[in-house]
Amino acid sequence: MPTNGLHQVLKIQFGLVNDTDRYLTAESFGFKVNASAPSLKRKQMWVLEPDPGEGTAVLFRSSHLGRYLSAEEDGRVACEAERPGRDCRFLVLPQPDGRWVLQSEPHGRFFGGTEDQLSCFATAITPAELWTVHLAIHPQAHLLSVSRRRYAHLCPQEDEIAADSNTPWGVDALVTLIFQNRQYCLKSCDSRYLRSDGRLVWEPEARARYTLEFKAGKLAFKDCDGHYLAPVGPAGTLRAGRNTRPGKDELFDLEESHPQVVLVAANHRYVSVRQGVNVSANQDEELDHETFLMQIDQETKKCTFYSSTGGYWTLVTHGGIQATATQVSENTMFEMEWGRRVALKASNRRYVCMKKNGQLAAISDFVGEDEEFTLKLINRPILVLRGLDGFVCHRRGSNQLDTNRSVYDVFHLSFSDGAYQIRGRGGGFWHTGSHGSVCSDGERAEDFLFEFRERGRLAIRARSGKYLRGGASGLLRADADAPAGVALWEY
Repeated sequence: MPTNGLHQVLKIQFGLVNDTDRYLTAESFGFKVNASAPSLKRKQMWVLEPDPGEGTAVLFRSSHLGRYLSAEEDGRVACEAERPGRDCRFLVLPQPDGRWVLQSEPHGRFFGGTEDQLSCFATAITPAELWTVHLAIHPQAHLLSVSRRRYAHLCPQEDEIAADSNTPWGVDALVTLIFQNRQYCLKSCDSRYLRSDGRLVWEPEARARYTLEFKAGKLAFKDCDGHYLAPVGPAGTLRAGRNTRPGKDELFDLEESHPQVVLVAANHRYVSVRQGVNVSANQDEELDHETFLMQIDQETKKCTFYSSTGGYWTLVTHGGIQATATQVSENTMFEMEWGRRVALKASNRRYVCMKKNGQLAAISDFVGEDEEFTLKLINRPILVLRGLDGFVCHRRGSNQLDTNRSVYDVFHLSFSDGAYQIRGRGGGFWHTGSHGSVCSDGERAEDFLFEFRERGRLAIRARSGKYLRGGASGLLRADADAPAGVALWEY
C-alpha cells in the first residue's frame, strides 16, 4: 500500500498534572516552569524523547518552546536548553495508581512541587512528586502492533479485539482512548471497553484501565496487576500477557484515523470498485469495496479517495473515473461542494456524474440529480470533538456544551438522508436554541451537516445555515458565517 500520508504515526504530546490538578507549564518569559494552569493548552504540552545515549533516561521537550526541561544539582528547574545536556535526563518511575514520578538521572532527586515552587530536590516521593499523564492528541486513532505490524480491530464474531489486520479498514479499526481515574481505557467502535483478560465489557471497570508507558516513542498499556497488553496467539487477541516489562510484543503505535466514507448515487446504489477498476454506482450494500478512505490536501483543500483494492480514484481518458492510481497527483484530487448532497469536480473542471450504466465520469458542466451524491462517514459511530481552545464537553449542571475543556465527552453519531444527528450523555440530542446556542437535551434529533474542510478537521452546519464554533464564553454556538478557524473541529 502506498504511504502518501495514509499511515502517519501520531506524535505523542501530553500534559503532566500534579496532585493539585494543575498542569506543568513552560513559560516563554525567562524559560521558567510552574504548575499553575487549570487546563491543557499549548504551553502545557510536552513531548517525550528517548535519550540519545544508551540508557533508560528520557527527555521532556516543551511543544511550544522547542526547549528541554532540565534540573540542576541544587534542584533548580527550567525549560531553557536548546539542546539536551546531562541535566535534561530524567527517569520515569510509573506508580501503581498510574501516575509518574520523574527522577533526575544525574542527581537522583525527584521533581515536584506546586504553583511556581517547583524543584527537583526531593529525596523521597510524596504526593507533590506524583504526575498524571494526560494525552494531548485527539483520542480516536488506529492501534498498530509494533511486533506484528498488524492493526487492532474489533472482531464481533469472536467478541474480542485482535491485531491481525493488514490495513485499518472499516469502522472496526477505530479505537478511542478514554481518560478515566488518571488512567486510560481502550474503547471499541461499539462502545465496549477492553479488559486485561481480553474480554469486552460495557463499564470501565478496574481491569479495563491501564497505565500508559512510553518506550522509544512507542506506547505500552500496563494493567492493574503490572502486566502489559500484547497480541496473543495466532489470532493476535489483545490481552495482558505474562511480561512485567514491555518488550517489542507489548509496544504499539497510534496512527491518524482518516475519515472513511461511502457514497450513494441518484440510483440509490453505493459507489463501488467491486466489479473492476471502474468506479461505479452499482451495489446494494456497503462493504469493503464500497468504502473509501478520504484525505483532504492541506494546500488545495481538495479530496482524494482511496479504495480497499489499493488505488486512488483518478481521472482517465474521456472523463472516466478509475481506482488505479498508486500516487497522489492532480488527477486524483476532487474539489468538493458541500451540502446535504455533495458534488465532486475533477481536475478537468467538470463535475462527476453517474452515467446510465452506473459508471462515474467527470463529463458534466452543471450539477443536477445525476451529479449529486450522499456522502456518509462510517468510522465515527462515536465522536470526540476538539477545537482551538480544547475539547467539547457537557457543561456541569447545564444543558449547554463547553468548547475549552481538557477532558472530553464521547458523543454518539447517527446518519439520515445526508445529515447527522448527535446524541450526548443521557441520550439527549444536540439542538440549536435561541440566539445560536447549542444544547444537548433534545428529545427529537436535529440535523447537522458535516463538511470535511481540512485534514483531520470538519465544519458542522446547523439548520440555520450557520456553523458551530466555540464562542468567547467557551460555549458551543451556531453563529459562524464561514467554515474556518474557530468553526473547524478535530474529530
